[in-house]
Amino acid sequence: MYPLIDLQGVTKTYPSGVCALDGVDLHIEKGEFVFVVGHSGAGKSTLIKTLLREEVPTEGEVTVNGRDLIHMKQREIPYFRRTIGVVFQDFRLIPTMTVFDNVAFALQVTGVPRRFIRRRVPYILNLLGLDDKYKHYPPELSGGEQHVALARALVNNPDLLIADEPTGNIDPELSYEIVELLDEINKTGTTILMVTHEHELVNRFHHRTVTLEKGRIIRDQGGASHV
Repeated sequence: MYPLIDLQGVTKTYPSGVCALDGVDLHIEKGEFVFVVGHSGAGKSTLIKTLLREEVPTEGEVTVNGRDLIHMKQREIPYFRRTIGVVFQDFRLIPTMTVFDNVAFALQVTGVPRRFIRRRVPYILNLLGLDDKYKHYPPELSGGEQHVALARALVNNPDLLIADEPTGNIDPELSYEIVELLDEINKTGTTILMVTHEHELVNRFHHRTVTLEKGRIIRDQGGASHV
């Protein structure tokens, strides 16, 4: 069995000379829940972009779900990304679409039959407690946009869910609720990688925690140490 995420000696130096990742080795098994923490500029965003094949490392090897991202052909990238669910910090919901249509859109772009969409979307919305919000628009939801973004990320039943600061700018109780939802999703077998700067969340939920500093992994609690 190969790790779901396997980074070996990954370095990313931008044309400006900034070294965002510096010799990173990271191995995440299927079914793990991993927090990635670090200050601004530690390399968290570059790590996510590398896993989504938005950035290609200067050096090293990157494999996600058995796929070699370094040598991946351009035409293969969209298909690869469809196997990953992503919750962005700014949600990227379409404000003029209802909650139902925002979630359904993730399936429509992949050519999924309408009859499947009509079954799958209500199932996911119910799962996340949005069963009474189908016809609402994102701007009408007070603190519920995270749930809609999560529903959209899950509707394709991904092997890997990447959550990039999904609890930013919301109150602590809702933050805990979001991580509890991620916990439940993780128990179904989905691998979770959550980037956060909220240490109280990390302390409350005892998952493996990888700490980045200046592009290096300085701590890996629950896994091998990289200090």
